[in-house]
Amino acid sequence: MTHRVLETDAPPTSSLKLNLPKVPSFKNSRIYIGVTIILVWGLAPFYWMVVTAFRDPDYTFDTTPWPTHLTLENFQNALSTSSGNNFTRAVVNSMIIGGVTTGVALVVGIFTAYALARIEFRFKYLVVGIVLGASMFPVVALVTPLFQLFTNIGWIGSYQAMIIPNISFVLPLTIYTLTSFFRDLPWELEEAARIDGASRGQAFRLVMLPLAAPALFTTAILAFIATVNEYLLASQLSSAATEPVTVAIARFSGNDPHVVPYAAIMAAGTIVTIPLVIMVLLFQRRIVSGLTAGGVKS
Repeated sequence: MTHRVLETDAPPTSSLKLNLPKVPSFKNSRIYIGVTIILVWGLAPFYWMVVTAFRDPDYTFDTTPWPTHLTLENFQNALSTSSGNNFTRAVVNSMIIGGVTTGVALVVGIFTAYALARIEFRFKYLVVGIVLGASMFPVVALVTPLFQLFTNIGWIGSYQAMIIPNISFVLPLTIYTLTSFFRDLPWELEEAARIDGASRGQAFRLVMLPLAAPALFTTAILAFIATVNEYLLASQLSSAATEPVTVAIARFSGNDPHVVPYAAIMAAGTIVTIPLVIMVLLFQRRIVSGLTAGGVKS
């Protein structure tokens, strides 16, 4: 008996694809909720600072969540010197302290990180341990000895009294960030340069250093922000002529000595914070690439 197979144009059932709308999974929803909570938690203080900075001083404690009673008086008061404040000079001081600290930390950190990543020498891990110990030492424990030391040598109120301690705090971050990056750079590029006749220094300067540009950029931004945000040592080791913005904002005074000028303080904080935020937003790709460089090996 002959069996006939009926052929139809319809595809087999297993090959049918239903174009149903994609329903977001519970896992994705949790991610979005978590990101939203983190954003609100992190940006809410900054938002309220900006709102208070543009609000009339008579309505400083108004709880309206959106900007009301807008004015620029607070920024004028923050930049004015009539009440004994010199915020502009404090900004310049922070730029000087942050710039010198970042530059010295980068120069020392680059060579140290390259040596730790590329060169085998005795007591290598001891050096790493010392760097780690320096980064873990509490700052508050150093205030009294540093104050006594700088008083004895006449450095209290000088730039070097704040730059040198800041270098010691920023340098471990610089070394660890750059060491992890240099360690994962391909050895072959350096070896090829050496074969072509370049010395170790030339191979480092002409080949390895350009490749480390993203990590250098990231480290410089992080070191600069950490230096500008430092307050504890600066409050004890600076003078009226050399105080950074953190100290200047903390001792802001208004027309009435019994009333804290919260609105002017918020305006000063906004002036300091917004340029840093803009800089990070403009260079966020370089920052992310520098932080993640060397994290995945091919």
